[in-house]
Amino acid sequence: MDGMLMPTSTGPGASSTFSTTQSTLDFAMQTSTSGAGAMGGMGDTNMANSSCKISMLWNWETIDACFLSESWHIKSNGGFAGLCIGVVLLVILLELLRRLGQIYDQYLIYQRRKTTNALAATVVNNSSDTANGALIAKEITPTLVSPMSLRPNVWQQAIRALIHTLHFALAYWIMLLAMYYNGYIIICIIIGAFIGFFTFQWGRIGPRDSGDNIGIERGSSVCHG
Repeated sequence: MDGMLMPTSTGPGASSTFSTTQSTLDFAMQTSTSGAGAMGGMGDTNMANSSCKISMLWNWETIDACFLSESWHIKSNGGFAGLCIGVVLLVILLELLRRLGQIYDQYLIYQRRKTTNALAATVVNNSSDTANGALIAKEITPTLVSPMSLRPNVWQQAIRALIHTLHFALAYWIMLLAMYYNGYIIICIIIGAFIGFFTFQWGRIGPRDSGDNIGIERGSSVCHG
């Protein structure tokens, strides 16, 4: 076995074939290495572009800040400015929903009072005895001027519950935005609360049970009840 030698070929042809094979292998290795490097670079770039800056501490992040999900990714100053304006409008809408709930309750009280007044007037007018009519009017007058309470029917309560649900959901959404502790967002929430209360809670101030602040009855507008 030791005496057996592998046949070797020497000559110009063998040297040329070996050089060509070696060059092909070197080129393939370089191509695969550069391709892997390019793919790695693209991966690093994509990871850098898709990174979200999320902090549970007080921060002033603007670019690459994310809110609620990765799809809500702020990539420009204009996008962050739009977010701030949207937050202000959300808080103003929250105050509007609160005002709508108050106005709807006032409307129900007004309708009840209107119906009661009409019924009392009908009873007095239909009374054949003047003395009895005066007595009835004297008895029902304290009821008409006193604060009234009512129990809404099913549909009225469903509308009240819908307004409350919208108000609750929007308030919870705003709370989630505030939990990112972004200083700009919190400032926008405060600004929206000021503007919303100033606009939609600007009304007459009186005892809660006096009925003097029923804007529907006095023909006042929604914003200045």
